[in-house]
Amino acid sequence: MQAQIIFTDVDGTLVDDEHHARPEDAAIISAVAQAVPFCLVSARSPEGLYPVQKALGFSGPLVCFSGAYVLDEQGGELSSTVIGIEDAASIKRFLDVALPHICVGTYGFHTWVVNDRGDPRVAREEFFVQASAMECRDIEQVFGRCGIHKFLLMGGPDEILGAEQTIRDRYPNLAVVRSNEMLCEIMAGGVSKADGVSLLCNHYGVLPENAIAFGDGYNDFEMLAAVGRSYAMANAELAVKEAATHRCAWTNAQGGVAKTLAQLFCGAAVQ
Repeated sequence: MQAQIIFTDVDGTLVDDEHHARPEDAAIISAVAQAVPFCLVSARSPEGLYPVQKALGFSGPLVCFSGAYVLDEQGGELSSTVIGIEDAASIKRFLDVALPHICVGTYGFHTWVVNDRGDPRVAREEFFVQASAMECRDIEQVFGRCGIHKFLLMGGPDEILGAEQTIRDRYPNLAVVRSNEMLCEIMAGGVSKADGVSLLCNHYGVLPENAIAFGDGYNDFEMLAAVGRSYAMANAELAVKEAATHRCAWTNAQGGVAKTLAQLFCGAAVQ
């Protein structure tokens, strides 16, 4: 199979354990991106993905907020699935009262809002994604009638596990995904990375069976199942490895995506 489009998760997959791009991967990633569309598929916002593209020397489409917001290679909007502002404001009030020890971020389009930018959990996330939050408690004032794409809950592992169940019980129609032990994402119901993959395959006129995808976590299952060839990283959850068609020989920290692509596109022997 000759891949005609590449999809990759970011955190735990393309970037290192500090959640930053590896400079040594830039040559192969940029070369592949010149040959076929190279698409980042992530729970991050566009602003959290632009630094990855810049560091690796390529441009291309983005599937943001786990599929809720899809941009083409020029940054034009292809798809947007929001939580309406009235519902979002109601959810935010509930989160602030019911989960007072959780740090909540609200994302819409190109804006990220938090209650307290001085919270160390916000600083940690800003460092990882190399983007800045703005401080405001009134999300209706910030986002107006446009609505929002995502809430991000930040906390300790036990707090996040409990928060995930609380949100699922309270709002069964929302998409609730624990992206790692310290983060839980809340999007409009029905949102998935696979929808973004399908949309971009259609956009480029590529059959999904001619696509490759890389992932590591439970929130990558649908994306990996949506393409013809899927790779689970060496650091992936066991269930993800079992679901993928292939297992990457390297972890994210070892540059597994770039090394695999070097083999596939260049026939290079990689250690």
